Amino acid sequence: MTGMNYHQLAESELEFLEIADSQDIPDGERLYFEIDNQPIVILRLAGQLFAIADLCSHDYGPVGEGELDGFEIICPRHGARFDIRSGKVCMLPAVEDIPAYPVREVSGKIEIGFPKND
Repeated sequence: MTGMNYHQLAESELEFLEIADSQDIPDGERLYFEIDNQPIVILRLAGQLFAIADLCSHDYGPVGEGELDGFEIICPRHGARFDIRSGKVCMLPAVEDIPAYPVREVSGKIEIGFPKND
């Protein structure tokens, strides 16, 4: 797992996939799914959507189940913290960032951006 922040890619380098209806994730809720065997969690916080890998880079546990502290998610297993906006590691024991994906709402649908496979 590499901690790529896919927000850094130009939109022309991304392919957006429809994941769910907008009402499927009310404010304060999460949606878990997999794409190409990559577990991902989308979170809606204060009306904004964020998407990160649901895999702690410390021990590969499900980080998406953790508590939120502002924009940081706390891994429920060993307390590593990650910024849900960028996937950047904020606290040990993790030392590697986790992937973060652009997510948007279009015509009542939630879409997540992945690098195009050219």
